[in-house]
Amino acid sequence: MPAASARPSAAHGQSLRDRLPAFPWDKLEPYKKTAAAHPDGIVDLSVGTPVDPVPELVQKALMDAADSPGYPTVWGTLALRDAITGWLERRLGARDVTHHHVLPVVGSKELVAWLPTQLGLGPGDKVAYPRLAYPTYEVGARLARADYEVYDDPRELDPSGLKLLWLNSPSNPTGRVLSKEDLAGIVSWAREHGVLLVSDECYLELGWDADPVSVLHPDVNEGSYDGVVAVHSLSKRSNLAGYRAAFIAGDPTVLGPLLEIRKHGGMMTPAPTQAAAVAALGDDEHVRVQRERYAARREALRGALLGHGFRIEHSEASLYLWATRDESCWDTVSHLADLGILVAPGDFYGEAGDRFVRVALTATDERVRAAVARL
Repeated sequence: MPAASARPSAAHGQSLRDRLPAFPWDKLEPYKKTAAAHPDGIVDLSVGTPVDPVPELVQKALMDAADSPGYPTVWGTLALRDAITGWLERRLGARDVTHHHVLPVVGSKELVAWLPTQLGLGPGDKVAYPRLAYPTYEVGARLARADYEVYDDPRELDPSGLKLLWLNSPSNPTGRVLSKEDLAGIVSWAREHGVLLVSDECYLELGWDADPVSVLHPDVNEGSYDGVVAVHSLSKRSNLAGYRAAFIAGDPTVLGPLLEIRKHGGMMTPAPTQAAAVAALGDDEHVRVQRERYAARREALRGALLGHGFRIEHSEASLYLWATRDESCWDTVSHLADLGILVAPGDFYGEAGDRFVRVALTATDERVRAAVARL
C-alpha cells in the first residue's frame, strides 16, 4: 500500500479550482425561479442554447455512423478534413487551404479553455481579449497561470510578453462586427509584434446588419496564414451544440504541434459526430432555413424591447440583443424575471456590461411570442 503522503489530496483539486472565478450562472438561479413561477411559464433567453431540431440529413449521418467500435483519430477523417477545407474556401473565401491548415476540436469551449495551456503559456505570458467577452477567454488564461488583460482596441496593447490575442467577431455578447479594414490592421499589428492571433468566429454565419469577414480571407491576411488561427463551431449554425463539433483553421506551424499535444491528451471528436459534421458542412440549405428562424425572432424581440423602453447597441450579428434600460443589469434581470423572462446580466461578460443584459434569440417561436406579449 502506498504511503499516505503519496496519495492525491483534496488540495490538488482545490489549487486548480481556486484559479478560476465563481461560475457566473449560479448567480442567476433565484431569478430563474422567479421567472419559472409565471402563470404562463418561463421564457428562457439567457444561455443561448439551440432549441430547434437537428437537420434530418445530419441525424441520418450520425445514425449511419453509429456502428463505430474503433477509436476515432484526433485529426479527423479524410472526409471531415475535406469538408472543412471545402467550407472554408466556399463560405469564407479562404484560399489554398490544405489538411495541414485544419484541426477538429471537441466543441469550441474546450478549445478556448485549454488553448493557452496547450500552447505552453504560463506565468509571465499574457493573454488579451475584448473588454466585453465570453468568460472562457479569462478561464483559459487562469488555467495556464498566465497573465491576462482586456482591450478596446488591441493595437493599443503593450505587446511585451503578449503571446495570445483573442479576437471575437461577431462578438458574444454584443454582436459587434469588426470591419475588414480593422481586421487587416489588427492582423498586421499582431504579426509585427510576433503575437499569435486567434479569432473566435463561431457566429460568423449569423450576420444581420453587417456581413462578418473571417481573418482567413485574403483581404484580411494578405494571402498568408502566418500567425493567424480561426475558431469555428457547428453548434449555432447547425443546432449541433449537443454534438460538440468544432474546428480550428489557419497557421500549420501552430496547428501541427497542437495536433501532437491533443493526440497525447486523447482529445478526439467521436466518430459519429465527425460524420455528422461532414453532412452539416456540406449543406447550406439548412443554414439558410435556420437563419430565417433567427431573423424572425430577432425582429420580434427587438421591436418588443424597444417598445418597452430598452436601447439596443451593436447587435448587428450573432444570436443576441445587447440591451439596456440605463440601470444596473441586475435590476433589469429582476424586472424581466417578474415578467417570466430570463436574460443574462451584462456583467457576466465584464465590468463594462454592468448596465446591459444579453437577450438570446434561442427560444421557440411560441416562447418568443409569449415574451413579446409580456413586454
